[in-house]
Amino acid sequence: MTQRIRVGIVFGGVSSEHDVSCLTAGGVGRAIDPDRFEVLGIGITPSGRWVQVPADELRSLRKQGDALPRLDESRATALLLPGEAGGGTARIATIDGDRLTDVRSFDVAFTLLHGPFGEDGTIQGMFELLGVRYVGSGVAASANGMDKDLMKRTLSASGLPGCRFVTVTARQWSQERDASVARIAKLGLPVFVKPARGGSSMGITRVDDPEQLDAAVAHAQEFDPKLVVEEGVLGAREVEFAVLGGRGGPPRVSLPGEIVMRSDGAFYDFEAKYVSDDDAILKVPTEMDDELRRRAADVAARTFEAMGAEGLARVDLFLTADGHVLVNEINTMPGFTHISMFPALWAASGIDYTALITDLIEQALERPVGLR
Repeated sequence: MTQRIRVGIVFGGVSSEHDVSCLTAGGVGRAIDPDRFEVLGIGITPSGRWVQVPADELRSLRKQGDALPRLDESRATALLLPGEAGGGTARIATIDGDRLTDVRSFDVAFTLLHGPFGEDGTIQGMFELLGVRYVGSGVAASANGMDKDLMKRTLSASGLPGCRFVTVTARQWSQERDASVARIAKLGLPVFVKPARGGSSMGITRVDDPEQLDAAVAHAQEFDPKLVVEEGVLGAREVEFAVLGGRGGPPRVSLPGEIVMRSDGAFYDFEAKYVSDDDAILKVPTEMDDELRRRAADVAARTFEAMGAEGLARVDLFLTADGHVLVNEINTMPGFTHISMFPALWAASGIDYTALITDLIEQALERPVGLR
């Protein structure tokens, strides 16, 4: 029998999205093709320690009621090591006093970390230094995709349409408050105040009154000192496309999905995404005339390529009432539970969850180590 490919599923992490990452890892662990792949659980605790997690335990991670799974701090610390000379593999070992024990190698890393220090280019850089193949975008695309300010600048420079925004740094808010407020005021109301390098809608506030701005900024700064304030695109449809690397051709784009909030004025926040089952309707696929769908899918593919993304991404768009397509953002490590929008869109487009996982791993294995 052909030896199975060893996949290190890296999950958890130190960001506010630790629990979501654990939930995702459990779903991937249960769905991965066991005939082709052997799973190694590589966890990062909330304090930042690396640990080994048995595959069966990884597969058991799931939501209990409204509670999301989380790694505890009781495990022995592990260490990531380079593999054999020539690159392509790595090893994970548990530290036992002055010895390394339970040393295990893996062929490819499937990083399911969300937020800072996971999808922002940092761990991708570590894998590059170790010469390890990994699923998803490289350092630059991950870093720029995570930072909404840099992302919007990159897309604008590439001629892709987007909504107006203002970036506010911690220094600007503390030392140039009046000037910052004046810049924001030019966007009109409502606006959305967002951590520049956050995800899963954590720390986002819709501001409908200037009196709400200070509180919104303070809330966002709990997650990131750098903020992006975006104009509210009123009356627009919020649609999403899942994009896969082309494997030698152009990016592959799924059918479109749409988020429809049940309450007027609500938005797709963390609660609606991961906790409540009642706040939003996910229409997969959604209705759209052929011409508009082609234009929107083209924008999604161009966004993927402009950012230099690899492997996978979800591209979120606004469709305005007068037919314009605007890029909201790209997510280079989108939610990946079986009910998340990215897998759901590909399931509607003919690639089920298990086949999608296989496709992403195969892309990573086909990609050369080093500059490409």
